[in-house]
Amino acid sequence: MTEGRLWGGRFEGGPSEAMFALSKSTQFDWRLALHDVAGSRAHAKALHAAGYLDDVQAAAMDEGLAELARRVEAGEFVAAESDEDVHGALERGLKEVAGEELGGRLRAGRSRNDQIATLIRRYLREEIRLIAQDIDGVLAALAERAERYMGAVMPGRTHLQSAQPILLSHHLLAHAWPLVRDVERLRDLDRRLAVSPYGSAALAGTSLGLDPELVARELGFASSAANSLDGTAARDLVAEAAFVLAQIGVDLSRLSEDIILWCTAEFGFATLDDAWSTGSSIMPQKKNPDVAELARGKAGRLIGNLTGLMATLKG
Repeated sequence: MTEGRLWGGRFEGGPSEAMFALSKSTQFDWRLALHDVAGSRAHAKALHAAGYLDDVQAAAMDEGLAELARRVEAGEFVAAESDEDVHGALERGLKEVAGEELGGRLRAGRSRNDQIATLIRRYLREEIRLIAQDIDGVLAALAERAERYMGAVMPGRTHLQSAQPILLSHHLLAHAWPLVRDVERLRDLDRRLAVSPYGSAALAGTSLGLDPELVARELGFASSAANSLDGTAARDLVAEAAFVLAQIGVDLSRLSEDIILWCTAEFGFATLDDAWSTGSSIMPQKKNPDVAELARGKAGRLIGNLTGLMATLKG
């Protein structure tokens, strides 16, 4: 059970089955596979620039990694039961493609510590861009409805009691502005995520003279980490991402609560399309706003993720 393991050294035997099962992470980190291959291609260029790969070896390494990425994306290469993590699995895959001797050269000058720290940041940068695009879709829908019903008057409420007349468009856009701020938070977070920990190695860099700025540029980062310990050990940016996602969940939950209320017979302000509703297994007259209820429920999971992560990080 050592095929996909990147450590060994002084050990004469492998981990017990229970220990291996506890430390195995491919069921979680395989989503980072393409980011890992991209990191390996950048690392190979740094090895080449420093003279650890000649031109022929560098070209063969890049071709091998490109083929590995193709196989991963096509589902032709997946983690094996013997692989401890995504890093070991992919280095095993590279050796299958490029050969043991060349594939084994990739490990020089890097640790799983700076690998995973970099991959997490790259993964988050990709994902928060997609989330921002989705939020833009919600904002566009709110703006369209506000414009369509411009001039429509509704009761403004405090404590769920009628208080002052307001415009429906005013109420709808009150849900839009928090989401605008959420997009701004994502953009601000991306600025901090744009620092590459690559080159920090396990904790204090290496003596190989590799260029971390080269790797940062290749991976789309703005710069490399100024402090290697901070680069490999800090996860505050992950916590920040968890907070922003939780806040987005809360803001969508507030909107969802209004939708639920407005669809009741007591309010009667809105009717959901059948495509976004469900029925009752016993009461055929029911039309339930499940999409809004599910959004509220899933917001609680995002809050739980943040709380759990903060408890893990507290030291």
